[in-house]
Amino acid sequence: MNDTTAKYLALENCIALNVPAVNPSIRAQEVKMQKILKLLASSITALARSVDGKDMTDEQQDALALFCNVQFEINCFRKSAVRPTLNPKFAGLCRTSSAQPPTLLFGDNLPK
Repeated sequence: MNDTTAKYLALENCIALNVPAVNPSIRAQEVKMQKILKLLASSITALARSVDGKDMTDEQQDALALFCNVQFEINCFRKSAVRPTLNPKFAGLCRTSSAQPPTLLFGDNLPK
């Protein structure tokens, strides 16, 4: 699968498809989920490249929207799965955000 996914890296302007790494202080079982999300991101990218943006069918648009929503929901699940292990004062970092996706799952300023 690595060869196939390497062909479909997310485009630079699709940063929401990049899989945020888990903050180093939280790692554990998270690696498996990141692998799943990388496969999903490659699938989304392959589908997006296979269609012409001007002539997309409703089904193609729906498929892309659904795949992207799955990615978002998995990232929300990742946060909620880690939440019980966090110090309560950091629990707010686990809330769902519509802001720009971070490069790290809980944001780049977790140690602060």
